[in-house]
Amino acid sequence: MKILSITAQKPNSTGSGVYLTELVRQFARDGHEQAVVAGVYEEDRIELPEGVGFFPVLFESRELPYPIVGMSDEMPYRSTRYCDMTWEMTRQFQDAFLKAIEKAVDALEPDLILCHHLYLLTAMARERFKEQKVYGFCHNTDLRQMKKTGLWRDYIREQIRGLDAIFVPQSAQKEGVMEIFGIDSGKIRILGMGYSQEIFCGPEKPDNAARGKDGAIRLIYAGKIAEKKGVKSLIKSLSYLPYPREGLKLSLAGGAGNKTEYQEIEELASKAPYPVEFLGKLPQPELAKAYQRSDIFVLPSFFDGLPLTVIEAIACGDKVVVTDLPGIRDWLKEQAPGAVVKYVPLPVMRNTDEAVSESLPAFERQLAGKIEECAREEGQERVDLSHLSWKNICKEILKSS
Repeated sequence: MKILSITAQKPNSTGSGVYLTELVRQFARDGHEQAVVAGVYEEDRIELPEGVGFFPVLFESRELPYPIVGMSDEMPYRSTRYCDMTWEMTRQFQDAFLKAIEKAVDALEPDLILCHHLYLLTAMARERFKEQKVYGFCHNTDLRQMKKTGLWRDYIREQIRGLDAIFVPQSAQKEGVMEIFGIDSGKIRILGMGYSQEIFCGPEKPDNAARGKDGAIRLIYAGKIAEKKGVKSLIKSLSYLPYPREGLKLSLAGGAGNKTEYQEIEELASKAPYPVEFLGKLPQPELAKAYQRSDIFVLPSFFDGLPLTVIEAIACGDKVVVTDLPGIRDWLKEQAPGAVVKYVPLPVMRNTDEAVSESLPAFERQLAGKIEECAREEGQERVDLSHLSWKNICKEILKSS
Protein backbone atom coordinates (compact mmCIF):
# COMPACT_ATOMS: atom_id res chain seq x y z
CA MET A 1 0.00 0.00 0.00
CA LYS A 2 1.08 3.61 -0.62
CA ILE A 3 0.68 5.80 2.46
CA LEU A 4 1.13 9.57 2.84
CA SER A 5 1.51 10.94 6.40
CA ILE A 6 0.93 14.63 7.12
CA THR A 7 1.61 16.89 10.09
CA ALA A 8 1.87 20.67 10.38
CA GLN A 9 4.62 20.26 13.00
CA LYS A 10 8.02 18.60 13.19
CA PRO A 11 7.85 14.81 12.88
CA ASN A 12 9.74 14.49 16.17
CA SER A 13 10.17 16.50 19.39
CA THR A 14 6.59 16.00 20.66
CA GLY A 15 4.32 13.05 21.44
CA SER A 16 2.37 13.37 18.20
CA GLY A 17 5.60 13.67 16.23
CA VAL A 18 6.97 10.50 17.79
CA TYR A 19 3.64 8.79 17.05
CA LEU A 20 3.83 9.72 13.36
CA THR A 21 7.48 8.69 13.07
CA GLU A 22 6.90 5.32 14.74
CA LEU A 23 3.99 4.59 12.40
CA VAL A 24 6.16 5.47 9.41
CA ARG A 25 8.95 3.18 10.65
CA GLN A 26 6.59 0.26 11.21
CA PHE A 27 4.86 0.72 7.85
CA ALA A 28 8.33 0.72 6.27
CA ARG A 29 9.21 -2.54 8.04
CA ASP A 30 5.96 -3.99 6.71
CA GLY A 31 6.96 -3.08 3.15
CA HIS A 32 4.62 -0.16 2.41
CA GLU A 33 5.67 2.69 0.13
CA GLN A 34 5.47 6.05 1.90
CA ALA A 35 5.95 9.79 1.93
CA VAL A 36 5.75 12.42 4.68
CA VAL A 37 4.76 16.10 4.63
CA ALA A 38 5.78 18.06 7.72
CA GLY A 39 6.54 21.58 8.93
CA VAL A 40 10.24 22.10 9.69
CA TYR A 41 13.05 24.63 9.80
CA GLU A 42 15.79 24.68 7.19
CA GLU A 43 18.39 23.56 9.75
CA ASP A 44 16.37 20.54 10.94
CA ARG A 45 17.65 17.03 10.26
CA ILE A 46 14.73 14.66 9.87
CA GLU A 47 15.44 10.95 10.19
CA LEU A 48 13.02 8.73 8.29
CA PRO A 49 13.47 5.17 7.01
CA GLU A 50 15.29 4.72 3.74
CA GLY A 51 13.01 5.08 0.76
CA VAL A 52 10.42 7.30 2.49
CA GLY A 53 9.86 10.47 0.47
CA PHE A 54 10.02 13.70 2.45
CA PHE A 55 8.24 16.88 1.37
CA PRO A 56 9.18 19.61 3.87
CA VAL A 57 7.27 22.83 4.41
CA LEU A 58 9.80 25.44 5.54
CA PHE A 59 8.80 27.92 8.22
CA GLU A 60 10.70 31.19 8.74
CA SER A 61 11.01 31.29 4.96
CA ARG A 62 9.72 33.63 2.27
CA GLU A 63 6.56 31.52 1.90
CA LEU A 64 6.00 31.18 5.65
CA PRO A 65 7.75 34.10 7.41
CA TYR A 66 6.94 33.00 10.96
CA PRO A 67 7.78 30.08 13.30
CA ILE A 68 6.15 26.65 13.13
CA VAL A 69 2.55 26.69 14.32
CA GLY A 70 2.23 24.44 17.39
CA MET A 71 -0.76 22.59 18.78
CA SER A 72 0.37 23.52 22.30
CA ASP A 73 0.84 27.08 23.49
CA GLU A 74 4.43 26.24 24.42
CA MET A 75 6.36 23.94 22.12
CA PRO A 76 9.88 22.54 22.63
CA TYR A 77 11.07 24.72 19.73
CA ARG A 78 10.35 28.19 18.27
CA SER A 79 6.63 28.30 17.56
CA THR A 80 3.56 30.35 16.72
CA ARG A 81 0.24 29.90 18.52
CA TYR A 82 -2.84 29.26 16.39
CA CYS A 83 -4.71 31.91 18.38
CA ASP A 84 -2.20 34.51 17.14
CA MET A 85 -2.57 33.71 13.43
CA THR A 86 -3.95 36.44 11.19
CA TRP A 87 -5.94 35.89 8.01
CA GLU A 88 -2.82 36.48 5.92
CA MET A 89 -0.76 34.02 7.99
CA THR A 90 -3.46 31.38 7.64
CA ARG A 91 -3.58 31.80 3.85
CA GLN A 92 0.22 31.53 3.68
CA PHE A 93 -0.02 28.35 5.76
CA GLN A 94 -2.69 26.93 3.45
CA ASP A 95 -0.83 27.75 0.24
CA ALA A 96 2.50 26.33 1.44
CA PHE A 97 1.12 23.08 2.81
CA LEU A 98 -1.29 22.33 -0.02
CA LYS A 99 1.52 22.90 -2.53
CA ALA A 100 3.70 20.36 -0.69
CA ILE A 101 0.86 17.86 -0.31
CA GLU A 102 0.02 18.12 -4.01
CA LYS A 103 3.66 17.35 -4.87
CA ALA A 104 3.60 14.36 -2.55
CA VAL A 105 0.31 13.09 -3.96
CA ASP A 106 1.57 13.44 -7.53
CA ALA A 107 4.82 11.60 -6.69
CA LEU A 108 3.39 8.82 -4.52
CA GLU A 109 -0.20 8.44 -5.75
CA PRO A 110 -1.20 7.32 -2.24
CA ASP A 111 -3.92 4.82 -1.45
CA LEU A 112 -4.30 6.38 1.98
CA ILE A 113 -3.59 9.79 3.55
CA LEU A 114 -3.00 9.90 7.31
CA CYS A 115 -3.36 13.36 8.87
CA HIS A 116 -2.22 14.02 12.42
CA HIS A 117 -4.36 16.34 14.60
CA LEU A 118 -8.02 17.00 13.92
CA TYR A 119 -7.35 20.61 13.16
CA LEU A 120 -6.61 23.17 10.47
CA LEU A 121 -4.25 21.26 8.14
CA THR A 122 -6.29 18.06 8.30
CA ALA A 123 -9.39 20.07 7.37
CA MET A 124 -7.57 21.66 4.42
CA ALA A 125 -6.33 18.29 3.19
CA ARG A 126 -9.81 16.79 3.43
CA GLU A 127 -11.32 19.65 1.44
CA ARG A 128 -8.65 19.64 -1.29
CA PHE A 129 -8.34 15.87 -1.83
CA LYS A 130 -11.98 14.86 -2.00
CA GLU A 131 -11.31 11.69 -4.01
CA GLN A 132 -8.64 10.39 -1.65
CA LYS A 133 -9.23 8.25 1.42
CA VAL A 134 -8.21 10.51 4.33
CA TYR A 135 -7.94 9.41 7.96
CA GLY A 136 -7.42 11.73 10.93
CA PHE A 137 -5.61 11.10 14.23
CA CYS A 138 -6.69 12.85 17.42
CA HIS A 139 -3.81 13.69 19.77
CA ASN A 140 -5.93 15.51 22.38
CA THR A 141 -4.25 18.91 21.88
CA ASP A 142 -6.49 19.35 18.84
CA LEU A 143 -9.57 19.08 21.04
CA ARG A 144 -8.08 21.74 23.30
CA GLN A 145 -7.49 24.05 20.32
CA MET A 146 -11.09 23.62 19.17
CA LYS A 147 -12.30 24.65 22.62
CA LYS A 148 -9.90 27.56 23.12
CA THR A 149 -9.32 29.01 19.65
CA GLY A 150 -11.88 30.45 17.25
CA LEU A 151 -9.62 30.21 14.17
CA TRP A 152 -11.71 28.86 11.26
CA ARG A 153 -13.60 26.74 13.81
CA ASP A 154 -16.76 26.15 11.74
CA TYR A 155 -14.69 25.29 8.65
CA ILE A 156 -12.55 22.84 10.62
CA ARG A 157 -15.59 21.19 12.18
CA GLU A 158 -17.28 20.75 8.81
CA GLN A 159 -14.24 19.24 7.09
CA ILE A 160 -13.30 16.93 9.98
CA ARG A 161 -16.81 15.46 9.78
CA GLY A 162 -15.95 14.44 6.20
CA LEU A 163 -12.94 12.26 7.13
CA ASP A 164 -13.22 8.60 6.20
CA ALA A 165 -12.11 7.45 9.66
CA ILE A 166 -10.87 9.00 12.89
CA PHE A 167 -8.49 7.36 15.34
CA VAL A 168 -8.37 8.32 19.02
CA PRO A 169 -6.13 7.09 21.88
CA GLN A 170 -8.92 6.07 24.25
CA SER A 171 -12.56 6.56 25.24
CA ALA A 172 -12.19 10.07 26.70
CA GLN A 173 -11.01 11.41 23.32
CA LYS A 174 -13.78 9.52 21.52
CA GLU A 175 -16.33 11.33 23.64
CA GLY A 176 -14.56 14.64 22.99
CA VAL A 177 -14.56 14.12 19.21
CA MET A 178 -18.26 13.24 19.23
CA GLU A 179 -19.09 16.31 21.32
CA ILE A 180 -16.95 18.88 19.50
CA PHE A 181 -17.38 17.73 15.90
CA GLY A 182 -20.79 16.04 16.09
CA ILE A 183 -19.41 12.87 14.52
CA ASP A 184 -21.18 9.53 14.69
CA SER A 185 -19.40 7.04 16.94
CA GLY A 186 -19.23 4.46 14.12
CA LYS A 187 -16.58 6.53 12.32
CA ILE A 188 -14.30 6.73 15.38
CA ARG A 189 -11.83 3.95 16.26
CA ILE A 190 -10.09 3.66 19.64
CA LEU A 191 -6.52 2.85 18.68
CA GLY A 192 -4.66 2.95 21.98
CA MET A 193 -0.91 3.40 22.05
CA GLY A 194 2.17 1.59 20.85
CA TYR A 195 5.73 1.81 22.07
CA SER A 196 9.17 0.72 20.89
CA GLN A 197 9.57 -2.60 22.68
CA GLU A 198 13.14 -3.13 21.50
CA ILE A 199 14.21 0.13 23.20
CA PHE A 200 11.98 0.46 26.26
CA CYS A 201 12.38 -2.66 28.36
CA GLY A 202 13.46 -3.62 31.86
CA PRO A 203 17.13 -3.42 32.79
CA GLU A 204 19.10 -6.63 32.73
CA LYS A 205 19.92 -6.40 36.42
CA PRO A 206 18.36 -7.50 39.73
CA ASP A 207 15.32 -5.65 41.07
CA ASN A 208 16.13 -2.32 42.76
CA ALA A 209 19.72 -2.35 41.47
CA ALA A 210 18.92 0.76 39.44
CA ARG A 211 18.78 2.78 42.67
CA GLY A 212 22.52 2.52 43.01
CA LYS A 213 24.61 2.00 46.11
CA ASP A 214 23.36 5.16 47.82
CA GLY A 215 19.84 3.73 48.14
CA ALA A 216 18.22 7.03 47.16
CA ILE A 217 14.75 6.99 45.65
CA ARG A 218 15.07 8.14 42.06
CA LEU A 219 12.16 10.04 40.50
CA ILE A 220 12.01 10.84 36.81
CA TYR A 221 9.77 13.04 34.67
CA ALA A 222 9.87 13.01 30.86
CA GLY A 223 8.16 15.51 28.61
CA LYS A 224 8.11 19.21 27.89
CA ILE A 225 9.57 21.23 30.78
CA ALA A 226 6.54 23.45 31.25
CA GLU A 227 4.09 24.61 33.90
CA LYS A 228 1.06 23.02 32.20
CA LYS A 229 2.85 19.68 32.36
CA GLY A 230 2.88 20.12 36.14
CA VAL A 231 6.66 20.47 36.40
CA LYS A 232 6.54 23.46 38.76
CA SER A 233 4.10 21.59 41.00
CA LEU A 234 6.31 18.49 40.93
CA ILE A 235 9.29 20.48 42.19
CA LYS A 236 7.17 22.23 44.84
CA SER A 237 5.77 18.87 45.99
CA LEU A 238 9.27 17.78 47.02
CA SER A 239 8.99 20.09 50.05
CA TYR A 240 6.30 17.82 51.48
CA LEU A 241 8.39 14.63 51.34
CA PRO A 242 9.96 13.27 54.56
CA TYR A 243 13.29 11.92 53.32
CA PRO A 244 16.78 13.22 54.12
CA ARG A 245 18.37 15.29 51.33
CA GLU A 246 20.49 12.37 50.16
CA GLY A 247 17.46 10.05 50.16
CA LEU A 248 15.80 11.26 46.94
CA LYS A 249 16.77 12.59 43.52
CA LEU A 250 14.64 13.99 40.68
CA SER A 251 15.58 13.92 37.00
CA LEU A 252 13.74 16.01 34.39
CA ALA A 253 14.08 14.79 30.79
CA GLY A 254 12.80 17.05 28.03
CA GLY A 255 13.19 20.30 26.18
CA ALA A 256 12.02 23.78 27.10
CA GLY A 257 8.64 25.10 26.13
CA ASN A 258 8.60 28.79 26.99
CA LYS A 259 12.15 30.05 27.63
CA THR A 260 11.14 32.37 30.49
CA GLU A 261 9.11 29.61 32.10
CA TYR A 262 12.04 27.21 31.77
CA GLN A 263 14.28 29.67 33.60
CA GLU A 264 11.67 29.99 36.36
CA ILE A 265 11.62 26.20 36.69
CA GLU A 266 15.42 26.11 36.89
CA GLU A 267 15.34 28.72 39.64
CA LEU A 268 12.67 26.76 41.51
CA ALA A 269 14.74 23.58 41.20
CA SER A 270 17.83 25.29 42.61
CA LYS A 271 15.92 25.90 45.86
CA ALA A 272 14.38 22.40 46.11
CA PRO A 273 15.12 20.26 49.19
CA TYR A 274 16.46 17.46 46.96
CA PRO A 275 18.82 17.44 43.96
CA VAL A 276 17.04 18.14 40.64
CA GLU A 277 18.88 17.21 37.46
CA PHE A 278 17.98 18.58 34.02
CA LEU A 279 18.77 15.89 31.43
CA GLY A 280 17.66 17.84 28.36
CA LYS A 281 15.87 16.23 25.42
CA LEU A 282 17.16 12.67 25.13
CA PRO A 283 17.24 10.26 22.18
CA GLN A 284 14.99 7.27 22.83
CA PRO A 285 17.79 4.84 23.81
CA GLU A 286 19.15 7.33 26.34
CA LEU A 287 15.67 8.02 27.71
CA ALA A 288 15.18 4.27 28.20
CA LYS A 289 18.41 4.11 30.21
CA ALA A 290 17.23 7.03 32.34
CA TYR A 291 13.97 5.17 33.08
CA GLN A 292 15.95 2.04 33.95
CA ARG A 293 18.05 4.00 36.45
CA SER A 294 14.89 5.32 38.12
CA ASP A 295 12.32 3.96 40.56
CA ILE A 296 9.24 6.13 40.02
CA PHE A 297 8.04 7.96 36.92
CA VAL A 298 5.99 11.05 37.79
CA LEU A 299 3.70 12.77 35.28
CA PRO A 300 1.72 15.57 37.00
CA SER A 301 0.34 16.95 33.71
CA PHE A 302 -2.77 19.15 33.75
CA PHE A 303 -3.89 18.04 30.27
CA ASP A 304 -2.95 14.94 28.28
CA GLY A 305 -4.52 12.24 26.19
CA LEU A 306 -2.77 8.92 26.59
CA PRO A 307 0.85 9.75 27.40
CA LEU A 308 3.30 7.43 25.67
CA THR A 309 5.86 8.16 28.40
CA VAL A 310 3.76 6.30 30.98
CA ILE A 311 3.87 3.09 28.94
CA GLU A 312 7.59 3.48 28.21
CA ALA A 313 8.36 3.95 31.91
CA ILE A 314 6.29 0.93 32.96
CA ALA A 315 8.05 -1.15 30.29
CA CYS A 316 11.40 -0.13 31.82
CA GLY A 317 10.30 -1.29 35.26
CA ASP A 318 9.27 2.00 36.86
CA LYS A 319 6.36 2.51 39.19
CA VAL A 320 4.17 5.47 38.18
CA VAL A 321 2.50 8.49 39.76
CA VAL A 322 0.20 10.31 37.32
CA THR A 323 -2.63 12.83 37.45
CA ASP A 324 -6.05 11.20 37.15
CA LEU A 325 -6.52 12.33 33.56
CA PRO A 326 -9.82 11.47 31.84
CA GLY A 327 -9.89 7.83 30.76
CA ILE A 328 -6.30 6.98 31.72
CA ARG A 329 -7.15 4.94 34.84
CA ASP A 330 -9.49 2.54 32.99
CA TRP A 331 -7.12 2.23 30.03
CA LEU A 332 -4.09 1.37 32.15
CA LYS A 333 -6.10 -1.06 34.26
CA GLU A 334 -7.07 -2.91 31.08
CA GLN A 335 -3.82 -2.63 29.13
CA ALA A 336 -1.20 -2.81 31.90
CA PRO A 337 -2.72 -4.98 34.65
CA GLY A 338 -0.39 -5.38 37.59
CA ALA A 339 1.46 -2.12 37.01
CA VAL A 340 2.01 -0.05 40.14
CA VAL A 341 0.23 3.22 39.33
CA LYS A 342 -0.91 5.90 41.79
CA TYR A 343 -3.38 8.57 40.64
CA VAL A 344 -3.47 12.18 41.85
CA PRO A 345 -6.75 14.16 41.45
CA LEU A 346 -6.38 17.09 39.08
CA PRO A 347 -6.37 20.59 40.55
CA VAL A 348 -9.30 22.87 39.76
CA MET A 349 -9.02 23.70 36.05
CA ARG A 350 -10.12 26.49 33.71
CA ASN A 351 -9.76 26.86 29.92
CA THR A 352 -9.13 23.08 29.67
CA ASP A 353 -5.41 23.20 30.61
CA GLU A 354 -4.88 26.00 33.15
CA ALA A 355 -4.83 25.12 36.84
CA VAL A 356 -6.48 27.56 39.25
CA SER A 357 -3.53 28.77 41.34
CA GLU A 358 -5.42 28.60 44.64
CA SER A 359 -5.91 24.84 44.16
CA LEU A 360 -2.24 24.04 43.53
CA PRO A 361 -0.94 23.77 47.14
CA ALA A 362 -3.48 21.02 47.87
CA PHE A 363 -2.60 19.31 44.58
CA GLU A 364 1.11 19.44 45.42
CA ARG A 365 0.55 17.93 48.88
CA GLN A 366 -1.49 15.12 47.32
CA LEU A 367 1.22 14.59 44.70
CA ALA A 368 3.84 14.22 47.43
CA GLY A 369 1.59 11.79 49.27
CA LYS A 370 1.25 9.57 46.20
CA ILE A 371 5.01 9.65 45.59
CA GLU A 372 5.59 8.55 49.18
CA GLU A 373 2.91 5.86 48.85
CA CYS A 374 4.46 4.64 45.61
CA ALA A 375 7.93 4.52 47.19
CA ARG A 376 6.63 2.15 49.85
CA GLU A 377 5.39 -0.33 47.23
CA GLU A 378 7.49 -3.33 46.29
CA GLY A 379 9.53 -3.01 43.10
CA GLN A 380 7.59 -3.10 39.84
CA GLU A 381 7.03 -6.60 38.51
CA ARG A 382 7.53 -7.15 34.81
CA VAL A 383 4.30 -6.12 33.13
CA ASP A 384 3.33 -7.76 29.85
CA LEU A 385 2.89 -4.94 27.32
CA SER A 386 3.62 -7.02 24.22
CA HIS A 387 0.18 -6.23 22.78
CA LEU A 388 0.99 -2.50 22.76
CA SER A 389 3.20 -2.63 19.68
CA TRP A 390 3.39 -0.25 16.73
CA LYS A 391 2.91 -3.29 14.50
CA ASN A 392 -0.49 -3.95 16.06
CA ILE A 393 -1.40 -0.26 15.78
CA CYS A 394 -0.54 -0.27 12.07
CA LYS A 395 -2.62 -3.41 11.51
CA GLU A 396 -5.61 -1.73 13.13
CA ILE A 397 -5.22 1.34 10.92
CA LEU A 398 -5.13 -0.70 7.74
CA LYS A 399 -8.15 -2.75 8.82
CA SER A 400 -10.22 0.37 8.21
CA SER A 401 -8.91 0.86 4.67
